[in-house]
Amino acid sequence: MALDRNIYDAILNGNAKQAYAATQAALAAGAEPMTLIQDSMVPAMDAVGKLFECEEYFVPELLLAGRAMKTSMELLKPLLSAAGQKMAVRVIIGTVKGDLHDIGKNIVASMMEGSGFEVIDLGTDVTPEKFVNAVRENNPHVVCLSALLTVTMQAMKTTIDALETAGVRAQVKVLVGGAPVTSQYAREIGADGYSDNASGAVSLVKELLGQLAA
Repeated sequence: MALDRNIYDAILNGNAKQAYAATQAALAAGAEPMTLIQDSMVPAMDAVGKLFECEEYFVPELLLAGRAMKTSMELLKPLLSAAGQKMAVRVIIGTVKGDLHDIGKNIVASMMEGSGFEVIDLGTDVTPEKFVNAVRENNPHVVCLSALLTVTMQAMKTTIDALETAGVRAQVKVLVGGAPVTSQYAREIGADGYSDNASGAVSLVKELLGQLAA
């Protein structure tokens, strides 16, 4: 593994300016964009997730690390597109209709992007129809639904039902999460999985897609 220590440390420490500068320097030295992602950025975000799990990092550290990683990705995405390279896993994520909360969603999106997934973030207050259209247009492997309010949880079921009605439910795995959501509720509404934290969501995606490949 060709670890770029400068990129790794900048993301781990949540320093966006250093992450950008280190990525620029690595590209100038001839590093391949996908190599930087796989060998430096993904390991850094994996380390961030482990620090969060053992309660050495908290939400602010996750947000800073995610921002640093996204800063590096701003340099790499155009190069990947120009070379015709794509991430192996595509994820659509959004906060469901009626809910404007996005901190949890943003953390999950950052962790997933930092784990080498292509993430399409639909934002907040996302209607079932918009999720359906995004699945049709982007052909994702996973759809992640977030809700922070008990009153908006029902929109998760409505969205899953809309995916079913549109005939696209079978082609994606649906994950749900958010403060009021439970594993029991996830089962009741027909979701494929539930996680109560960002690191767990990443692990769940890997597990579910591993099952698909088996």
